[in-house]
Amino acid sequence: MHYYVCLHQEGTNSIPKLIQKAHANNYNVVATSINANMLPLDPQETDPTYPATVLSAVEWISKLIFQVSDVDVDSPNAKFREYSKAMLMRDAIWAEHLQTNGNIMVRIRGPNNDNLAEIINSRSKGLFVCDVIYIFPTMSMFYISGNWFINVPITNPELASFEHRRDATESEIEEAQQVDPWNWWNELRFAIKHNARTKVVVELSDSDRPSRECVRRWLGEPIEAIIIPSSLFVLNRSNYYVLQKEWQTIVGHFISMRANIIISTKINDKSIGQYSEYIKKLINDHGDTHKLNSYENMLEIPLQPLFDNLDSYTYEIFETDPVKYKLYQEAIQQVLLDRVSEAEAKRKLTVVMVLGAGRGPLVRAVFNAAEIAKRKVRVYIIEKNPSAIRTLSNMVKTLWSKKDVHIFSKDMRDFSPPELADVLVSELLGSFGDNELSPECLDGALKLLKPDGVSIPCKSTSYINPIMSAVLHNNVSQLTSTVPAFDSGYVVLLKNIYHIDEPQALFEFTHPNRAAIIDNTRHKKLSFTAQKDCVLHGIGGYFDTVLYKNIILGINPLTHTPGMFSWFPMFFPTQPLTIKAGDTISIEFWRRVDAEKVWYEWRVCEPKESELHNPGGMGYNMRL
Repeated sequence: MHYYVCLHQEGTNSIPKLIQKAHANNYNVVATSINANMLPLDPQETDPTYPATVLSAVEWISKLIFQVSDVDVDSPNAKFREYSKAMLMRDAIWAEHLQTNGNIMVRIRGPNNDNLAEIINSRSKGLFVCDVIYIFPTMSMFYISGNWFINVPITNPELASFEHRRDATESEIEEAQQVDPWNWWNELRFAIKHNARTKVVVELSDSDRPSRECVRRWLGEPIEAIIIPSSLFVLNRSNYYVLQKEWQTIVGHFISMRANIIISTKINDKSIGQYSEYIKKLINDHGDTHKLNSYENMLEIPLQPLFDNLDSYTYEIFETDPVKYKLYQEAIQQVLLDRVSEAEAKRKLTVVMVLGAGRGPLVRAVFNAAEIAKRKVRVYIIEKNPSAIRTLSNMVKTLWSKKDVHIFSKDMRDFSPPELADVLVSELLGSFGDNELSPECLDGALKLLKPDGVSIPCKSTSYINPIMSAVLHNNVSQLTSTVPAFDSGYVVLLKNIYHIDEPQALFEFTHPNRAAIIDNTRHKKLSFTAQKDCVLHGIGGYFDTVLYKNIILGINPLTHTPGMFSWFPMFFPTQPLTIKAGDTISIEFWRRVDAEKVWYEWRVCEPKESELHNPGGMGYNMRL
């Protein structure tokens, strides 16, 4: 992920000189009005301040984002409103001419944005960003094409006026503090039908610092950039411009969500080089870069290893997890020590069956644990994938030829063992715990286990919570023309999300399950409370599992196993629903089973009852 740091200055009379100045001060982007150095006097003006030949066509497309004239198309003044609409249309047409898809940013000023929404809906190619952004040839090329960037203040701009008003009453100040500009954006978002080509530029202000929850909520929005006014910078003891610690934390949160940075300064500011240097250091400190970046917010269909045979690439990805197999090894070692005393170590044999061995990482964990514990083991490898069996057979011959190990190409549910196992070891868990049918598989394998035998894992629990993510909603919406996208569950590396409330436990399964009548259907209704006004876009799904005693791994955000990446969370989409702070959000969830498949159904019951998603497993199911 490449970030751009943008220099925003108004009043320039030479775009090329502004670019040169920015480049010399370590900016890779500049921003200035689409009508540089010209007041928007006449909407019919056809002689702009610069011709299209100022830059090449490639430079217009790759180096600029336009900020339109400072007008209000939803002004209560009818004459000014019509004038503003004409000005905005003129700017949009000029931007489209220069950039093919016209990137432009507009500022919203309040809750009424019907005319702006109408214009956005009508301009199939239009976009909104504040200023012109140039990216230099010495930097990576950023193609910011075809988006409306909506400039939203992070707190009510009216609060700034109270610093200069002695007549302001406490009630006026309190009333202004209750105004949340996020609601302005949210009203516009619904009016433009969640247009995926519309993004947000959040403007910070030195008049009021946002709360932690306010910042967290913005992280669930489609953020293009944040604007940092130069007034937020202060001189430290070394006479160097920095942000105060509280602002460092806020900006760091946005950077971690891939937000670009626009620094807004006066035209004669002499410290712009220090600002950019400092911001690039923050990007280096807070930029969340890892080898799984490409998976962020990407919708993936969950694996079905019971029905489908996995390929070698998928096995290899799982095997690179540095944490999971270490915990499995610790669990196996502890079981061996608990079942075989020191006095019995030389003569007592523990039979371990590895169910669904893949390419052998769990088998290695068993042998490593036995060696460390100094306990004797006999290992049965059961794997239904014939291609994986070829690799396992080679490992048995070359790596484990002197081990007491036996390999069988069988479905664990159909396997008839030569003897019963003391320990069953498996990794059949999916992102939602049971979504790869671990209950059905391990119930079918119960006949392989001694009456006092142990299963690793021995319990799994799924969790859900309501989440806001405009990015994920847009990604799901893009699939609706070909599949019932809102009736599917997805595996997603969640990035641009807001957790409306903390996850709660949903379904639990224990192993071995020795109940007289085994029923793996489930149903539960959970209630959550919204902390801030927000939009419910879907349900996050997670799990944790007890391998043995106190050895636990999982992806519940509250207790996520550090460093483990074998599982991404799940996302169950719902239709967007505006939620008010304090609202109760009730979610009903089912796990249903028939002779051929297992599936989930879900719906929102409060504050407004929604449609039932995935009835009968029509969009997403796990085949038995």
